[in-house]
Parts: sequence; structure tokens; C-alpha cells
Amino acid sequence: MNVTAFSISDYEKPALDRFNQGQHTIRYIAEPLSIDSVDRAKGCDAVLIFTNDDASAPILKRLHEHGVRYLVTRSTGMDHIDRQAADALGIQVGNVPRYSPHAIAEHAVALMLALSRQLLRADYNVKRFDFRLTEKLLGFELKGKTAGIVGCGHTGAAVIDILRGFGCRVIAYDVRPEQAAPTRDPIDFVDFPTLLAESDIVSIHVPLNESTKGLFNNERISRMKRGAMLINTGRGGVLDTQDAIEALKDGQLGYLGIDVYENERGLFFQDRSREPRDPLLEELMQQNNVIITGHQAFLTREAVDSISRQTIEHLNRWANG
Repeated sequence: MNVTAFSISDYEKPALDRFNQGQHTIRYIAEPLSIDSVDRAKGCDAVLIFTNDDASAPILKRLHEHGVRYLVTRSTGMDHIDRQAADALGIQVGNVPRYSPHAIAEHAVALMLALSRQLLRADYNVKRFDFRLTEKLLGFELKGKTAGIVGCGHTGAAVIDILRGFGCRVIAYDVRPEQAAPTRDPIDFVDFPTLLAESDIVSIHVPLNESTKGLFNNERISRMKRGAMLINTGRGGVLDTQDAIEALKDGQLGYLGIDVYENERGLFFQDRSREPRDPLLEELMQQNNVIITGHQAFLTREAVDSISRQTIEHLNRWANG
């Protein structure tokens, strides 16, 4: 197959080449898929995209006109793809449904630990040779705390197992509990209001769709324990950022750790240091007890290998009919 891969970073090329072994001709493009770049896929059989690429109906129509019949997103989530338009055009779509749930789960717990023990503030102080132990460095232990997991797919299940190892009481909510991924011990499912009311830490692991968009807004955050911690390594649109900022300002939300942001498309995965700042994200950065990473929870060697292997497997299956 002739393939165009959009939004390619340097860390992906070696892994994709290693699993491809010359079976397909892949052209790597750092530029994301958009109306300005779509014509670069002309004459290709397939395209590879990433989470912030634009696979809306107009883009898919152009891809179809250029001869593209297959599309693989190097992610689990497919909220950036108009699946209905793809089906109508006959474009087959693939994703990587389970590349490394532990990568994201460990990142979520790392955010919890960094926030609970004030690690960023401590690092800043020590690098200034300020070794005072102050109230601002006072943390809390995970042991004995109640952690609420929203979404019990493979990543949510991995977080549950990790937090149980820390001695947390773990409760969970999922719209389809009967389809939850397996954990070492049975999951303690509760309804959503109970999870919000009882959890010291809430960790989000749901996809973005019509029912989850803005799920954590002012009304839901107000139901949480005052001063609780909220972690989002799922999808940015699940959290209303402005509502989170207001909750941080008045102390309703005590800590916030996010790896995803509702307006990250066109912003993340590029160096924007010399460009005008996103005002909403900048306001969030100015709040206390906030840690933000740039959609890197998946970024481990193991996960990149798994994503690359599954991506090539999609192409192989299609090439073989």
C-alpha cells in the first residue's frame, strides 16, 4: 500500500519502520491532517492520523476523491473522526483499542502523587537553594483515601489495581459496568452522585462523546468533596475548563491534574512558545495546585511500539483483503 502518515513525530518513525519492514510505502509528514494538508495524500491507499488531526466530513470527502480507502488513527479514541461520513464514503477506519493502558494509568497516578506531595513546588524551591519546610509543602498520603474511577475500560481498571496497592478505598462508576475490564479483585461500583460525594480523588477515564462532553461542569464539581483532587487523562472535552478554574479559585476543587485540554486541537504537539498564548489555558496555569502535561500520558517506549505494531497490522489485513 501507498500510505501517508500525518502528525508524525521523530519518536514514531523508527517503531513504524521496524514493524513495517518495507511492506508498505509510507510517507511521513509532520503536519497534521487538515484542509490545507489533505491534498498531500493524493494517490495513496491509506492515511495514518493522530488524535488532533481533522477527520471531519469535508476532509474525508477530499481523501476519498484522492483515492484513499483506509484510515488508521494511532489512538484509542476516535472522536476526531466523522465515522458516519467515513461509512458513507466507504472508507474503512481502524484504531488501536488497547495499546498500553498501564502507560496512561501510571501517568494518572504520577499526577496524583506530584499534586499530593507538592513535588513541583518542592523542586522549584530546592533549585533556588531554599530548603525550608513550610505549610505550602504539606501533603497528604494516598493510603486510606477514597478514589473514584469514572470509566472502567482497560485504563480505568489499571488505575484501580494501582491505587488499591497504595491502600486506597476504590469505588467506580461506569455506564456499562457489565463490560468493565477485569481487575485483580471485584470492582465496587456506585452511582455517579455517590462517587462524587465520597471521593477524595476522582480520576476520569471515559471517551469523548455526546453524553460525556462537559460531564465535569460546575454542577458536577460542586457535588464533589470540598478540596478534592480531580485527574483527567481521558479526553479534554469531558472537563469544562472555565468551571474548573472557578472551582479552584473558591477552593471547591483542591487539586487538578490534566493531560488533556478541551481546546488542544491545533495547540498541542507543537512548540507554541513564541506564539500568542491560549488565554483559557494560561488562566488555568496560574491557579494553585494545578499540573498540566501536553497529552503525553501514552508516551512510553512500550506504548509507542504497541501503537506502531497494531497500525501496521491494520494495513496488512487490508492489503490482504
